[in-house]
Amino acid sequence: MPRTTAEKRAAFKALHASGCFVLPNPWDAGSARYLQMLGFQALATTSSGFAWSTGHADNNLPRAAILAHLREIVEATDLPVNADFENGFGRNPAEVAESVRLAVETGVAGLSIEDSTGDPAAPLFPIEVAVERLSAARRAIDASGGDTLLVGRAENFFAGSPDLDDTIARLKAYAAAGADCLYAPGIKTREQIEAVVAAVAPKPVNLLIGSTSPFTVQDVAALGVRRISVGGGLARAAWGGFMRAAQSLVEGRFDGFEGAAAGAQLDELFGSREADR
Repeated sequence: MPRTTAEKRAAFKALHASGCFVLPNPWDAGSARYLQMLGFQALATTSSGFAWSTGHADNNLPRAAILAHLREIVEATDLPVNADFENGFGRNPAEVAESVRLAVETGVAGLSIEDSTGDPAAPLFPIEVAVERLSAARRAIDASGGDTLLVGRAENFFAGSPDLDDTIARLKAYAAAGADCLYAPGIKTREQIEAVVAAVAPKPVNLLIGSTSPFTVQDVAALGVRRISVGGGLARAAWGGFMRAAQSLVEGRFDGFEGAAAGAQLDELFGSREADR
């Protein structure tokens, strides 16, 4: 029998209690379903991967489109799903709280709130404002049953302000405001990772590795990281193959299809999904 939303959320929280797990990021129902087939224990959406699939740049889709996408991914798989919920689709705490309430209703097991503003001139909310917004997200989750995991994101390294001290100060403040897991996308060195893990301990840390890295999963686990996500990495890998194949056609060749999955293989993979209906 399919797991209930409560069971998915309980399983997701349990994954954060010890060890280290990989949290891959599908961008549509098919990629989500395939990742479940491979044996992953949980999934996370990717705002960039989904945006590209619709012909938009990252962070340019309205809240309604993101909520519909969350429902699609949740319904496509029996795994817990963590929502890349951008900055909560609201500048003030009340707007963030309403957005979070709607996201929880989609059945996600967790969601992240960024402290980015979308304004190049002032890319990060002041820390006190960011804390108010995250606290509003916490209250909205608690009012909805409290079993959805909240991730606090410090976007310094993505927003052109790679200040590790400020990043850590923000993460500690988000932990105190009720974040269950902390995330600083863009940190890469062993020293940065260890500093973040130590600063927010015992709360779990998410590490983004969306491109080739000298680290293995075992290396990252040894640094104390609890979960590893890949962001738009898988979507970019898929786009890379598509773009190479399309370019070969432009040039009058068909060698871009080398290495492509067989149609029969894909039909077999997804045939079980049809049988479940």
